[in-house]
Amino acid sequence: MTESKPTSARARISPAGLMFLAVTSVGWGLNWPIMKYILTEWPPLSTRGMNGVVGGALLAALALTRGERLRVPAGQWPRLLLSAFLNVTTWMILMGLALLWLPANEAVVLAYTMPIWTALLAWPLLRERTSVTRILALLMAFAGVAALTGADGFEASMDKLPGIAMVLVGAFIFGLGTITAKRLPLAMPLISSSALQIGLGSVPVALGGLWFEHPRIEALSSLGWALMAYMTVIQFCVAYVCWFAALARLPAAVAAIGTLAVPVIGVVASSVALHEPLGPGQIAALIFTLAGVMLATR
Repeated sequence: MTESKPTSARARISPAGLMFLAVTSVGWGLNWPIMKYILTEWPPLSTRGMNGVVGGALLAALALTRGERLRVPAGQWPRLLLSAFLNVTTWMILMGLALLWLPANEAVVLAYTMPIWTALLAWPLLRERTSVTRILALLMAFAGVAALTGADGFEASMDKLPGIAMVLVGAFIFGLGTITAKRLPLAMPLISSSALQIGLGSVPVALGGLWFEHPRIEALSSLGWALMAYMTVIQFCVAYVCWFAALARLPAAVAAIGTLAVPVIGVVASSVALHEPLGPGQIAALIFTLAGVMLATR
């Protein structure tokens, strides 16, 4: 059998993939200040886990109304559980806990070191062809992220180190999950696959919250309930489905670099909603980061 030639990254970038990526970035970007606020009323594991379980159930109901089956094909269970663990469980646990130590704007910037892990892993594991443009876009984007991190005198003080470590480990694991989703795709419809990954990935997080945190329903305000609804419907149902749809249409490294729009949105939203710093240094870094994203997705 003759080995097929790899297609170029340009040939595999679809407008639909970029649209799905944009929806994901907005949904996830706004979620950072929302999650930071929710932590003033509810603990992190309970918040993330219960939102994910409900979000997965809503997606499962949507899949059934569309005539999709939730039955996992033979031999697909290991892939499903691995993807759920890498893309959902570890990300939810580590990012939720990290916000106990870090402001939302610092956490979101550090979290999106994820594309560098994905880009590095995509070359040896997926054999995705790299290019000067891709490398330049990666350098521009991460120069912007680095500038954003230090724009307001970000210091890795001892009290922040647990949060920093959690965010960086979570970013690496999510990058590995991106590679896994490309290398071992699930032979299932998109919405059914997303429902099972989110639902299964959220169950251990929710159980951990119930066991260790003992959340009280009455502690949530009316605003808290509204934000919980956003996290359930937009972050999990809409943004996660769009993320998996983008991965199916874009090279893994391009999809990952494109999500660097998330820290831009997260930092601006955190500044407006939580009054976290946003000065000339942060604005310059955001512009530089967006330039890298635009170059990567050309």
